[in-house]
Amino acid sequence: MAKRAFDLFWSILGLVILSPLLVLAALLVKLEDGGPVFFRQVRIGREGRPFRIWKFRTMVVDAERMGRSITVGQDARITRVGARLRDTKLDELPQLLNVVAGDMSLVGPRPEVPRYVELYSEAQRAILALLPGITDLASIKYRHESELLAGAENPDETYVQVLLPDKIRINLAYAARAGVWSDFLVILATLGLFPPGRIRTEP
Repeated sequence: MAKRAFDLFWSILGLVILSPLLVLAALLVKLEDGGPVFFRQVRIGREGRPFRIWKFRTMVVDAERMGRSITVGQDARITRVGARLRDTKLDELPQLLNVVAGDMSLVGPRPEVPRYVELYSEAQRAILALLPGITDLASIKYRHESELLAGAENPDETYVQVLLPDKIRINLAYAARAGVWSDFLVILATLGLFPPGRIRTEP
């Protein structure tokens, strides 16, 4: 209950305070190529329930039909405005709407697409007991994930076999002692205002 109240308060406040920035970002996306402002994709939420995540569109229209499903390095499908939004993580801000709707939390494991969830082991499926979030300690650790994957021989395989298991491990460890205060510290760490290494992840 406290976490939901925390999420609602800060997500609604964030939408209000950041509304000029959100409008500006939407205009820039629209003006660049006339395509849709938002990108919506099915992700898997708590208890395996699918939902549609909100993001500012950062790639050309129908990008999913034009190449690999995972984005690595300087992907040619990323638009000029989209590159800026990705670098600053502003493309994730529309997910405050997902938080208000109750599909996501401010802090929680990043929701994955169905095809990755289908590969989870029985132990890894424990992550589905948690409400997914906009940010988490794993996201901070892998902030430059696309650049990291760009150097891999097989980016998709590296993500599934190396990064994804580590992300799940980090989030399950954090969830064992998570609370409103630790969530607040993760948000500060995401903004670069608190060292993530000082956030305890073990009970």
